Amino acid sequence: MEELYKILEGVRSDVDFRNGSAKLIDDGVLDSFDIIAIIGELNEAFEVEISVEELLPENFNSPAAMMDLIQKLQEEM
Repeated sequence: MEELYKILEGVRSDVDFRNGSAKLIDDGVLDSFDIIAIIGELNEAFEVEISVEELLPENFNSPAAMMDLIQKLQEEM
């Protein structure tokens, strides 16, 4: 999870991902450019391939949701 926080903070250092209660997508904290940057970093750092089918708001609304997606993708490998 720490690596995920580092990636998120690297993309948006102005957002408190660790203690934030905002829904990152639904509340407009992250925009499409942020998501593209995050996906690239996640794919590389966690050796997964996030596909278009997984580009759903619920998969990116919180760090926990992103971690769940990463773990699911790793299990499928």
